Amino acid sequence: MSVADLPPLRAVIAAHGLAADKRFGQHFLMDLNVTAKIARLCGEMGAATVFEVGPGPGGLTRALLAEGAGEVIAIETDSRFLPALAEIGAASEDRLSVIEANALKVDEPAVETRFETRMLASNLPYNVGTALLIKWLEAEPVWWSRLVLMFQKEVAERVVARAGDDAYGRLAILTAAVANARYAFTLPARAFTPPPKVDSAVVVLDPLPEAERFADLAALSTITESAFGQRRKTLRKSLGVAAGKAGVKSEALLEAAGIDGAARAETIPPDGFFRLAQAWRAAKG
Repeated sequence: MSVADLPPLRAVIAAHGLAADKRFGQHFLMDLNVTAKIARLCGEMGAATVFEVGPGPGGLTRALLAEGAGEVIAIETDSRFLPALAEIGAASEDRLSVIEANALKVDEPAVETRFETRMLASNLPYNVGTALLIKWLEAEPVWWSRLVLMFQKEVAERVVARAGDDAYGRLAILTAAVANARYAFTLPARAFTPPPKVDSAVVVLDPLPEAERFADLAALSTITESAFGQRRKTLRKSLGVAAGKAGVKSEALLEAAGIDGAARAETIPPDGFFRLAQAWRAAKG
């Protein structure tokens, strides 16, 4: 039996008595056309290992294998899905392996893989999607060649936002430090079983060349947390917490970065926050 010969996903769910668990933010994507569309966003996968977080009953897993992934490593914390995933593995010509673990605790670079090229494609659980993205952005060195990720639509918009957008904030700046991000497409709630209360969207992230990345994400995180923690205030006021940690005044950081203290955080593009982070690190020593 090949992956194409597997029973319909609804039949698998019924046979194994599976249901989405709200505790894990689960919503099953049943449309094979959509899962194939997501898989194709990975590009050429024949000589790549694709990590998938939260495969559930395996809809996207099947698509990744069908679209030619050389290897898929699925990370699933809910043991109820392991038998269904094992059936896919048996039909995958040994191209699927499953790690039963919390994805936040998995050290992907330490996982033995068949291929040097590694990417990641997932319909991320709503409750940990942002935390997982930050984990992958902060990985040093960057181990992935592409991320194809589905989030709640509002989170996806935050990932790709630009200065001046309503959704612009810390997540967009942390992303811009490491990768180019683009919004691929929107999925209405009705595409899922059970349907969530909000729409979803897929984003694609490609890492910047190493020389173009902003490496000090710890400093950048401190600066952006302070700046956007009080986003209605001017940077002169909102940066007080971060400046205090460095033992200086906000004005000193702003002057070093060449930024007007009367500006608000949402108006400053990522490179302005990179300069602020550098100034903060220099002041902190």
